[in-house]
Amino acid sequence: ESARESARESARESARESASERTSERASERARERARERARERARERERERERENERERERERGERERERGERERTRERERTRERERTRERERERTKERERERERKRERERARERTSERENERERERARERGRERERERERERERERERGREKGRERGRERERERERERESERERERESERERVRERERASENERASERERERARARTRKRKRARTRESESENEKAKESENERERENERESERERARTRERASESERARARERAREQAREQARERERERERERENERA
Repeated sequence: ESARESARESARESARESASERTSERASERARERARERARERARERERERERENERERERERGERERERGERERTRERERTRERERTRERERERTKERERERERKRERERARERTSERENERERERARERGRERERERERERERERERGREKGRERGRERERERERERESERERERESERERVRERERASENERASERERERARARTRKRKRARTRESESENEKAKESENERERENERESERERARTRERASESERARARERAREQAREQARERERERERERENERA
């Protein structure tokens, strides 16, 4: 019975760890979305600055058209480089999506394993109940042969034992129903997260499309400003990377804290299990 309870506790621990991982992933995604929103705000500010710079540039550089042709060629090369970077970014997104799909598959597999384990546990419990029933029947037969006069008292004792067994079975059934509800709740949370991720991806695609349109409209007269803008974008990207590193560090620290909490919870659960085992032993002794 202790081994079976430990197996059930391990299954519950795995479920809690999966939920913690998904919570951490959602927190990381929210931090990344905030970083992207800040980057978009900076991009809008840079766009306004470029417009002002263009106005000044038209006044300053009327006589530099010939030199700008070479600059435009270099700018086109930079645009091609950015396009390759965007292609790599899309590939990274597809890689993350494949990883999320693998995680969902693993979660479904774990759910199937938990269902199978619960079914096996119910079957073993029924087998043990049948064995206990046969043993009680043999005991009743021997007791009838030895002492007919005590049959009524023994019957009352057996009835109490059957009532306790029914109560324990009811408790186990309630626990199994709670576990099924938790699995369904995790499935719903996962589906909501996937829908949110798809909506964010569509928003990012629309943002990139608008940005490319603005870039094409202005590139004939602000090539020199673009080089400065590119440098600022690279600096922003480096800042975003530093922010992501800090976010990952905070997530790691949170995960370590949760691991310590799980270890303490497991120790408390083991203590409770030992207490329940001692209670069952006392109950058996009284029976």
